[in-house]
Amino acid sequence: MADETLDPPPDAAPSPSPAPATPPAPPATAPAVLLRPRREAFEHGLLPIPKLIFPEGTLAQTLTQLREKLAAAAPGGRVGAAALAEALQIPPEQAALALGTLAAVLPAEDPALGDGAGEAAAADVRDVLLFLYVQSYKRLVPRNAHKDSPAVADVWPSTSAFDGYLSALSPIQLVRSNSRRFMPSQADEEIHQLSYLQKHMPNILTLLADSVEGEGDDSLVLTMETFEHLGFLIQFSEGTSLSQAATFFANSDPDMPAAPVPASQVLDWMSQNIASSLEYSAERSAAKESNQQTVSDLDVTMAEANTSHPKSSTPSSNPAYYRNVTFVEGFSKTSVVKHASDVKGNSIKVLNCHDSVIYILAPVKYATVYGCSDATVVLGAVGKVVKVEHCERVHIIAAAKRICIANCRECIFYLGVNHQPLVLGDNHKLQVAPFNTCYPQLRDHLIQAGVDPSVNRWDQPFVLGVVDPHDSLSHPAGVSDVKAESATCLDPDLFNNFLIPNWFGDERQETTNCNPFPLPETYGAFQRKKRSALEDIQKTFRELQIDENRKRELATALHAQFKDWLYGMY
Repeated sequence: MADETLDPPPDAAPSPSPAPATPPAPPATAPAVLLRPRREAFEHGLLPIPKLIFPEGTLAQTLTQLREKLAAAAPGGRVGAAALAEALQIPPEQAALALGTLAAVLPAEDPALGDGAGEAAAADVRDVLLFLYVQSYKRLVPRNAHKDSPAVADVWPSTSAFDGYLSALSPIQLVRSNSRRFMPSQADEEIHQLSYLQKHMPNILTLLADSVEGEGDDSLVLTMETFEHLGFLIQFSEGTSLSQAATFFANSDPDMPAAPVPASQVLDWMSQNIASSLEYSAERSAAKESNQQTVSDLDVTMAEANTSHPKSSTPSSNPAYYRNVTFVEGFSKTSVVKHASDVKGNSIKVLNCHDSVIYILAPVKYATVYGCSDATVVLGAVGKVVKVEHCERVHIIAAAKRICIANCRECIFYLGVNHQPLVLGDNHKLQVAPFNTCYPQLRDHLIQAGVDPSVNRWDQPFVLGVVDPHDSLSHPAGVSDVKAESATCLDPDLFNNFLIPNWFGDERQETTNCNPFPLPETYGAFQRKKRSALEDIQKTFRELQIDENRKRELATALHAQFKDWLYGMY
């Protein structure tokens, strides 16, 4: 072990007495209120629509003017797609996409907004303003971004319309070049997001505040209801409202609304707690980098999923440690199965898995598949959004409300989705097909996630631009309006059902072994044709009058042909 003291060899001269060891630095103490950014707003809530993104120098002023415009168009404090399209001068379908995306990343269901679809859907103007504000956010730049790219230029095109580190390197390159050590960690990204909120919090509070009679700082106030809307961007912990953590609204009588609080007082509280949280996060990050023992991150890592003795971690007493994300990361040449009991929290992330089959047979709200290659990923039921990014030759089988596909190559998506698949970034040779699998609990999981199997818009991709303005890396000039490459429909003759093994011998397997999403007639006709051909072949084999040796030879030949076909699928 690295920390053990080695005895000197017998012939060695005695060494001087070592200096007293420096005691390790004590672990950072968490502040009483540990605020964190809501990942969903930054990971699933950004749209590369230029007219939603305002220059940082005029951001606050532009949104203040927009607030007045929306207030005039929506006196009830609710904004529909038509009013939003008029105010932003964007097409109605983009305004509807913005409302749908907002609905998918809100911390709580908004009955008046629903899932953002339909003419009656209307969002709270405060949520719309916060949603538009964070469109100015730029993602964290990878460390030493272009350091390893020459080493793999012969494998992947060195030029790309996206022209950034993440798209210029394929998932295979990231593995071969060992570049992943330069990728921002979850903690890095969270610190970056929190720093963004720290910088912009004065403008955000001013944007949300109401004007009252008074002078200076006392002329802007926030009600407790408005303060709660900040939960779109920042949180204390799962299930704990901001107002419960804030001293000026804590223990308020629900039957008697709390008095509005000066915006300056809210800003002081926010600034103090964000600064404390940033300091604490930075200390923990530095401690991890120096291999010091610190409190577990409690993002549930599934790298030990196939081991018989998974790592154990003790949750902290501070509820803010609970991150609500399960990771399935770094698997290669294996199969991983996760049932509902194995998934902790409401989000799943499948990261950097290669030559593997990943089964996530559980209902979740959010799912991310990132940096995978030559793999099959099955996502049982996702109630909000699936995001698939920087994947190569991957088959995605997903039942979800929404899916976003970005910067992927030669992937096939077997989808059961209630809304149009969103396609953006630098994509090549994408194919879409209807959902093609089932497992015993799938219908129950669809109900829990709120996914409607009678509605499937798998073949109606919504295509946005190639360049993502939220990326911090520089891009070529003049390509921001170039549309991303869309996806084509898989040839029905190549469509096959995907069989999920019945590991537990569930007796319901026979009664539920059917796809909950109805197949389009074209695909159904080819399935019936294949089934009929298979029955004819089976009948012919049964009627063959051949000896046992010939039967074994025939079985061997069929097995070899099946293996060739199976390898050809990838």
